[in-house]
Amino acid sequence: MQDFMQYIYSFVFGGLLCVIAQILIDKTKLTPARILVLYVTAGVVLTAVGVYEPFVEFAGAGATVPLTGFGYSLAKGVEESVSKDNWLGIFTGGLGACSAGIAAAVFFGYLSALIKKPNSK
Repeated sequence: MQDFMQYIYSFVFGGLLCVIAQILIDKTKLTPARILVLYVTAGVVLTAVGVYEPFVEFAGAGATVPLTGFGYSLAKGVEESVSKDNWLGIFTGGLGACSAGIAAAVFFGYLSALIKKPNSK
């Protein structure tokens, strides 16, 4: 039963993040790209002040998979790398923590570009 509730929490929290983004798209003049940057930055800032960690523990993938979760991963990577490598970790920690996700995004983006050619309008 605990696993089932974790799925529900993940779905609700991730859905709530999507609802907030949709409201921002519909009610403001923010472009989707600016909302993307806002979400990643919010994930970094909320992690830095210690607010996002309880969401990750509560919602699991609902908090780590969306864009705020990418910001969370960047911030945690920098935090761990700074504790290990001192100031050099500021530059290497974020990308080191997210390198697998970034590589997968590039690979699958390239693969989908090979499979489906864009239509010109």
